[in-house]
Amino acid sequence: METQELSKTKKAKKTIQLVDGTFTPSEASDVITALIDEKINFHKIQRLQIWEGNHRSSTSGLDSRIQELLKEKQLAKDIISEARTKGVNISINGTLSLKFLD
Repeated sequence: METQELSKTKKAKKTIQLVDGTFTPSEASDVITALIDEKINFHKIQRLQIWEGNHRSSTSGLDSRIQELLKEKQLAKDIISEARTKGVNISINGTLSLKFLD
């Protein structure tokens, strides 16, 4: 099978609808926490791989991103808590945007 390069017209931005729906606060908590935790774990593994390769390597960029994600996770918990208090559901629309970089 021969590999073919995508034409210029196929390099346009593509999207993936990851999450789209209405959720109870408990369901929203499960979805959001799972997504953020997965991303945090991804960065932790990257950090460990860098450290294993060279104990003196800087991982400050990854450390910062992990801290940002932890703050976002807390923000999500606060929003979900407010939804519980108000007795309302939460609409989540999570779209991934993908594009090739030259």
